[in-house]
Parts: sequence; structure tokens; C-alpha cells
Amino acid sequence: MMKTIRNLALSAAVLSVGVAAFTPQRPSSSTSSISQSTLTEPETKAVSTASSSTSSKRKVVEEPALWEYNFGLQDPGLTLPHGLIPRVSNPEKFAITEEQIRTLEEDGVVHIQGVFDEEWVDYLKKATAYQVDNPHFWAFAGTASKLYDYIQRNVWQTNKAFANFYYHSAMGDVLRQCGRTDEVRVSTDLLMVNPNKGFKWHQDNQNGPITPEEGIRFWITMDETPKDYGAPVYLKRSHENTAVDPQAVFVDIEAEGLEDFRDERLEFRTKPGDMLIWHPKTIHKIDGPSDGIWTSYRRVLGGTVAKAGTVYHDKRGTGGVLSDLGRHGMEDGDQLDSPFFPVIYPQFKRDEAAERDSGKVGRSFVDIVTKIGGMATAASGERFRSFFQVLGSQSSSS
Repeated sequence: MMKTIRNLALSAAVLSVGVAAFTPQRPSSSTSSISQSTLTEPETKAVSTASSSTSSKRKVVEEPALWEYNFGLQDPGLTLPHGLIPRVSNPEKFAITEEQIRTLEEDGVVHIQGVFDEEWVDYLKKATAYQVDNPHFWAFAGTASKLYDYIQRNVWQTNKAFANFYYHSAMGDVLRQCGRTDEVRVSTDLLMVNPNKGFKWHQDNQNGPITPEEGIRFWITMDETPKDYGAPVYLKRSHENTAVDPQAVFVDIEAEGLEDFRDERLEFRTKPGDMLIWHPKTIHKIDGPSDGIWTSYRRVLGGTVAKAGTVYHDKRGTGGVLSDLGRHGMEDGDQLDSPFFPVIYPQFKRDEAAERDSGKVGRSFVDIVTKIGGMATAASGERFRSFFQVLGSQSSSS
């Protein structure tokens, strides 16, 4: 039993990699594995030693040393694009078409090109560069797991630049159109840099304390898709399937009940500033390089937002709890209304932003222990079997 608990706790740390706001603690200088200027360079200049030989290839992002991790709130001090004033200006807008909305509803995924211009992409790259250069403690487990070169959940809670992006960019406007809703809240997010070998076919259950029908998944890309790998692939209309357990992560697409979905695949070669938006149940995968060494960047800000009318679902005993480890005090069935799940459309709330800026919004070790403890049961252990199969897995070519 103790071994099971340890394994569950480790896996929880790996994929929840959320963020907390503790007493700020930051060294006066940092020995960086990669500089901000390097992170914002074009991918063709990222590495000069790459070759067909694995032994001569070098990752563009190196794992941080233990002493490089930071605690507390972080502020890169970036200026918002287009003259926007932080915590004052209204969020921007970006119109999408009815056809794009229907594509999402019918196919389960839609690619919206050019949502964010060069200024916004540069802003996100600099925010990401700062975060990789100043890794947060809550990225430690995910980075050490080798799942990604860098991964951090709920990065908006500690990095002010990402919070300001949500508050002032057109992201909320795009997602409210996609969801045909008049309110959008951030349920959970992830900053992801280079997914090593990639992931097998899976569906998303790390969506925060909401149901699939209440949520919308999003990706915001900062880089060109590499030529030979890195393009997300989705099974068209697979969000309509009834064969996959809602708690499952890894999906065997040869399983009974998926015959109508496994052969129609949609591949997207995203460019900087594009958004991919999909239903949480849509089955998808991403292939990385076979050796797991990225010699260019695949930087993505992704996550799940909640639509108007969403209620809080206590997911203790399921994998969903790993994206809800904050001590917000909400109970099952409550209206989802909390600074831990901030409004970004129609407009951010000043009181929610103030709670975030004060360090009151973040991860709680108390909740981590109590919520993850509910996973260490025979029943929930069975539910997590496919979850563990995803860890460190290489995408299947099938």
C-alpha cells in the first residue's frame, strides 16, 4: 500500500505541476541553462551542433540545477503589446466565423490561424524565456520526470506576465465564441516546452474541477511545427465516442467502439500565434523526435477554460483532482466563482486579480495531501492504470 501511495503521489506531482504563491524567495542572480535572447531566436539558430547522430545532438533547453528553482510570485516586468495598460485596459477582441465554431462542434477540434500577432508572440516567448530561465519550484517534478523539457501547471498564478496575457489578450473572446457562452474562466493551464518523445493517443482529463461539456481545451503556439514531428493529430468526431471511460487518459484506438473514429485523422501544423481549440474528449496524440531530443522549440501555452454556468466538481479519487489542488474552499456543486478560476471574458475582475497579486491564489500542501490521498484506493488505482501508461510514453505510430 505504501508503495502505491508513493507512486500515486509522484505521478500527481509530475502531471499536476501546478503553482503556489509562498513567501517570495529569489536569488540575486541566476546561473541560467538558457538565456532569454536565445529563447526568442528563430529555431534555425537555436543549436549549431545538431546532426543525424544522436550523440552530437544537444537539447535547446537543459534541465535546471536544483538551486536554480524559485518560490513565490514572479514578474518578468514585460510591457504589454499595443499600448495596453495592465489591469486597466479592456481585453482585445478577435472575430471568428460561424463555420469555425461549427467545425469545433462537429469535428471536435478547430485550428484558428493568426489570432495573435508578432507583438503578442514575442511577449509570450519572452514570458516563457523568463520562466525557463527562472524555473519555479512547482515545475521541478514535471521537469525531472523528463516528460517535457519544461512544464508548469497554473503558471498564471505565479508569473504575472501570463496572468496579464489572459486578462488583456483576445484569448477569452475567441473561446467565448467557440463555446457560445457569455463568460469564460480559466480552469487550469500549462506552460509546455518540448514534449520529449511525445504522448500516445489520449484524451484530456486534467481539466480542473469541471466536466468535459463545461470546458474547452486550448493551445496557443509560439513556434513553427518541425518538419518531421511535433504536429498534433486528432481523431475527427472522437468527442462523440461513448467507449472511452471519462477517467481514462491513454486510449487504445483499436478498442471496440472506436471503429467509426480511428481512421479519420486531422493533423495540424500550427504556426506562431495560432490557436488549436478542442473538446476535452477529443482523442489526440503528438509525436516527438524518436530520441526525445528537441533541437528546436515547441513552446505552447495550453489548458482548459470553463463556460458560463459551470459548477465545481470535487474530483477526489480520480485523475481530475491533479489539476485542482488549490485551497479555495469550494464544495461540490458550488457555482464556479473563485479567484482560483478567474474570469477572462467579458473582462477580468479587479478583486480576483488583487487576490492573485497578493499571493493568496495558489497551491496548498494541505490540499495536495488530502486530495491525492483519495487516489490511493483499489477502485481509483484501477482508474489510474491508463494514466500511468501515458507517463514517459512515446507516441504510437498506429
